Amino acid sequence: MTTTAPPDWEQRVAALWAAIEDHQPGDFRAQMTRLADELPTGHPLALFEVASANDSTGEPDAAAPLYRRALRAGLTGYRRRRAVIQLASTLRNLGRADESVALLTAERELDPASLDEATAGLGDAVDAFLALALADSGREREAAALALNALSRHLPRYNRSLACYAEALCDGPGR
Repeated sequence: MTTTAPPDWEQRVAALWAAIEDHQPGDFRAQMTRLADELPTGHPLALFEVASANDSTGEPDAAAPLYRRALRAGLTGYRRRRAVIQLASTLRNLGRADESVALLTAERELDPASLDEATAGLGDAVDAFLALALADSGREREAAALALNALSRHLPRYNRSLACYAEALCDGPGR
């Protein structure tokens, strides 16, 4: 099964997302489901978009299995990484922080050279959500270090210093 969708479909999905605030949660989910139904049953993009719609409108229990199905169905590239991040975040919110840590740790270990630029560009998002999951798992120092290290890459100054301090957090008191 192809993992692409017609450009018109992609545009309509993007337009619906752009207008999410104009919809009641149930209406938004219904409209996304109608768009998803235009693709073949089990299409990874359709599964991902419906999962995201559920997640974004307060239905994490419905979202998690759809993210998993989208990933098993062959979701690729940028959306695959988004699905991993979003699934991990959902799992954390459902009280399954250790599972979230495992997913994001595996994602973080992917070779950046094997990813396209947009997908690799979500690396700091992987780190941010991993930091949240680590904090919920009782690994606060590691979480702070990861978040500070990610932040250090975006500062106009003090990048090296902050990165070194972040590394030291894992080696300092309490470790």
